[in-house]
Amino acid sequence: MDMKLEVVVVPVSDVDRAKDFYTALGWRLDADVATDENFRVVQVTPPGSPASVIFGTSVTSQTPGSAQGLHLVVDDIDAARDELKRHGADPGDVFHDAGGVFHHAGTDARVPGPDPRRSSYGSFLSFSDPDGNSWILQEITNRLPGRLDPTTTTFSSAPDLAAALRRAAAAHGAHEARTGAADPDWPDWYARYMVGEQAGTELPS
Repeated sequence: MDMKLEVVVVPVSDVDRAKDFYTALGWRLDADVATDENFRVVQVTPPGSPASVIFGTSVTSQTPGSAQGLHLVVDDIDAARDELKRHGADPGDVFHDAGGVFHHAGTDARVPGPDPRRSSYGSFLSFSDPDGNSWILQEITNRLPGRLDPTTTTFSSAPDLAAALRRAAAAHGAHEARTGAADPDWPDWYARYMVGEQAGTELPS
């Protein structure tokens, strides 16, 4: 049975302030429902995310600001940092972990700058909402095997698809340079490359 993460609850002290913050980031406003002055639910969804975020009044007993280390995935950590700054967040600097692909708790073992090899899963940055709930952005450019269904390929937006096409085009250019011949079946090659890249399976050579 599929069990897909649908909603993450974030505890906030000021619902309108949180709503303004997250929607200013470009997160889609899905709902803002209040049955009375003691109960209100706001739902927002990060761009391209299948899971949404809920906050409000009387939706959680957690202390405002206590949600820590919530992860968002991006394919370009530097571009993501620039976008967050443009939209009013105050992201930290890009970092990688001294011990490997995942990061220690808090700020322990953070090394300034992206992963030196720019390996997928290896570069991070963080930002917080006005209550101090913290988010981590992780750069993933190539999924490890088994992380996605290899029979299914989806793109969350036109820019996401365009970026995948550009990576396929660059890889295909290298392929043609190695073979020394134009490839008339390049659409098939692109398709195999894009599906393989997203699923983390073997890429065409």
